[in-house]
Amino acid sequence: MTSIFTIAPSVMPVAGTDQTFPVRRIYCVGQNYADHAREMGGDPDRNPPFFFTKPADAIVPSGSAVPYPPQTDNLHHEIELVVAIGKAGADIPVDRALEHVYGYTVGIDLTRRDLQAEAKKAGRPWDMAKGFDKSAPMAALHPAEKIGHPSSGRIWLKVNDGIRQDSDLAKQIWAVPEAIAYLSTLVRLEPGDLLMTGTPDGVGAIVRGDRVSGGIDGLDEISITIA
Repeated sequence: MTSIFTIAPSVMPVAGTDQTFPVRRIYCVGQNYADHAREMGGDPDRNPPFFFTKPADAIVPSGSAVPYPPQTDNLHHEIELVVAIGKAGADIPVDRALEHVYGYTVGIDLTRRDLQAEAKKAGRPWDMAKGFDKSAPMAALHPAEKIGHPSSGRIWLKVNDGIRQDSDLAKQIWAVPEAIAYLSTLVRLEPGDLLMTGTPDGVGAIVRGDRVSGGIDGLDEISITIA
């Protein structure tokens, strides 16, 4: 059977190589830092984590000019550690979860905050607030075999010359192994899946012309311009 058209897969560059990492799905942990949970009006107690998704083709590379999206007047930045899955599994034990990780990178979860607030108020899904075009800028991927598994270290973001977010990975409510293990009870994880692990407090609005940059200790910095 012949397809009527072809779709180019979404891929991420692997740092220091000419290889690429094909992306299957993007899962995102919501409110995974206590201060951010409070910032968004949530309860930071250790309730089970919750997840939302972004489409794989929402990824854009660091250095991109990202168009200000339509239907919003309140676009927000959220800096995040991103985990790339390299080994399939379901019902993964916490103490085996890191065996399923291929590598790590830095990502920005762009959010139409006004649409998210409207969806929350109406009890509706967040899809159009989170999963719009070019809503997942990401830097190059670093294999875990070279950098290890970061569980602490500075995570930060600035807009133009001003720091907006500045925290530490150790402040995550659900650490990477715990998030992977719990997610794998809901869906079977496959190579090519990404997990965005949540953002610290300090999220805020960005406008056309802003230069947004950020980083995590041991990983490449990311930078985009809002066009």
